Amino acid sequence: MPSKNKPLKIGILSAGGDCPGINAAIRGVGKTAIVEYGMKVIGISDGFLGLINHEYEELTEQKLSGILTLGGTILGTSREKPFKKGKDDPDQVNKPKLIKQNYKALGLDALVCIGGNGTQKTAAMLVEEGLNVIGIPKTIDNDVWGTDITFGFDSALGIATDAIDRLHTTANSHKRIMVIELMGHNAGWLTLYAGIAGGGDVILLPEIKYDIEIVANYLERRARAKKPYSIVVVSEGIVKPKKLKAATYISEKIQEIAGLETRETILGYIQRGGSPSPNDRILATRFGAAAVELIAKKKFGLMVAKKGEIMTSVPLKDVGSKTRLVPPDFTLIGKGRKMGICFGDKFCAGEIV
Repeated sequence: MPSKNKPLKIGILSAGGDCPGINAAIRGVGKTAIVEYGMKVIGISDGFLGLINHEYEELTEQKLSGILTLGGTILGTSREKPFKKGKDDPDQVNKPKLIKQNYKALGLDALVCIGGNGTQKTAAMLVEEGLNVIGIPKTIDNDVWGTDITFGFDSALGIATDAIDRLHTTANSHKRIMVIELMGHNAGWLTLYAGIAGGGDVILLPEIKYDIEIVANYLERRARAKKPYSIVVVSEGIVKPKKLKAATYISEKIQEIAGLETRETILGYIQRGGSPSPNDRILATRFGAAAVELIAKKKFGLMVAKKGEIMTSVPLKDVGSKTRLVPPDFTLIGKGRKMGICFGDKFCAGEIV
């Protein structure tokens, strides 16, 4: 451990997919560490790859200035998984060892890892290797276990909702069914919230088993009830043939079964880009500050988290092996059903009004 007179030196990296708010989190960590605690902050390039290749730079207050509103990450990112076992890379077995060596060579007292489920799992494994690690959860999917929300989600929600709003005008003009596919892997948080906020008529989530016949029948009944168009919001993680995109599959099946003119939109990486929303800037800043406070208290092996309005933390070892999914009895789903939204199951058999 460092002497009492020597300032702590912390490293920070961002790994996995990019999302709005990472730079705000980097700033939250860096400014709190430098201004409040007099720490030195080292920015690691390109996620865990930077620790393997010994690529880094010191982050001063000046370098942290002006990044709050920027999308992406000034440190770069990668999907490098140093503990993944594979025959294609003979050097894979040496990567954890290199990370430990470079962590010590840099004289780090702690490492902050910004990322989603995969990043937090790797962070937990680095804890087992003897490193002092703190995790910060980020992802537009909002599926990291242990926290009520991740930054990136609110920004993506705004983008997805805006896209659905725009589809309403085209759908109404042409009297079509519009199917829009949103990200989320196996979690339907983004699809559910954007579907409700954007006035979706059908919302298909990975967590709720759907029947395409029920969906098509529901849309037919809407057409007979003189509803000129419908909006179908689907998550990329729904059950479908492997070779097809979710929106493509659902669109083709609706046309095949119901004979209704249907078009698809796959929003894709647009959901992850651009400047973070005000809420994400605030959340990322709070996460960053909380991470440094844990380091100052020498509490490691934890991921910062938000429970209600309280900033707290959970053990990293509990995070990476779990995924936070939408409960089928989630309140917002119940509210949606009462408004006549179809989730593709037996409960959307009511009258169209």
